[in-house]
Amino acid sequence: MKYIKLLILIASVSLFAACSEESLDSKSIFDSQPKEEQNDFDKWLKTNYVDTYNIRFNYRYMDKETDNKYNLAPADVNKAKALAIMMKHIWLDAYAEVMGEDFMKTYSPRVMQLVGSAAYNSQASMVLGTAEGGLKVTLYNVNIIDVNNPFIDPETPFVDKTTGTYDLNFWFFHTMNHEFCHILTQKKNYSTDFQTISAGKYQTSGWVNVADTDAPSMGFVSGYASGEYNEDFAEIFAQYVTHSEAAWEKILEAGIVKETDANGDVKKGADGKPILDYSGYNAILQKFEILKEYFANTWGLDIDKLREVILRRTAEVKTLDLTTLK
Repeated sequence: MKYIKLLILIASVSLFAACSEESLDSKSIFDSQPKEEQNDFDKWLKTNYVDTYNIRFNYRYMDKETDNKYNLAPADVNKAKALAIMMKHIWLDAYAEVMGEDFMKTYSPRVMQLVGSAAYNSQASMVLGTAEGGLKVTLYNVNIIDVNNPFIDPETPFVDKTTGTYDLNFWFFHTMNHEFCHILTQKKNYSTDFQTISAGKYQTSGWVNVADTDAPSMGFVSGYASGEYNEDFAEIFAQYVTHSEAAWEKILEAGIVKETDANGDVKKGADGKPILDYSGYNAILQKFEILKEYFANTWGLDIDKLREVILRRTAEVKTLDLTTLK
């Protein structure tokens, strides 16, 4: 089984993502699960997650569902409720609105496990989230959520990770879209032309040293995208559908850089203007077009429509009551 991990390495946060090809179907896998005493939140989850989308949403801390090598704290139940409401509204219901409930019931991960704290490892890094084979996603650090004033920023593609961030788009919604992209591409392959565009530029383990702000000049939408082509594909998708057009343009603009000589001086053309290098910009756009065509032709998914719906629903969070189950 492969894993996706989100790591903060002292001054940077990085996303490790990989998924195994395990089959999913729309039949509930929870019909035979042992029953436990149900509170109002459990009943709400049964209706809105299990029955509707075939997802078990675990907000209680469970040893068997978490990695015992970390010192972890359970999720605050009120923050878990808020995240469950937001995740349904922004992620699940957005896809259902565009593609229908059966689509998500068939292809969504089967388990979502919440942990209140981040997970620290021996390398002074912090694990923010893990995903296992398209079947289970664990989201850490849930207790950062401000229930009364949730912060979701679709306008800032380059998050300052050195000072910490409370942007829930960065922590949770980008992650879920990234992972869901992996699930879909494991079911149906995309064109191998994609991996040729940035061939020779992928960093493998060196991606941890690639700053998000520098990545576009290399042809990648984030530092993590420079690791390998499958993560490149999923990062383009997640960045695009969770950010505004203005934010996407910021990424593309960062892909245009001034050419410099051996001394680091900016090269100028005959007109005296700086010579610009568009190679990063062009690479991102070429890969984006392959991605967009893949989703349209293979899944019948218009990613522009999906982004429109996700952004509308993101803005609607301000009007949601995150303390009351309806």
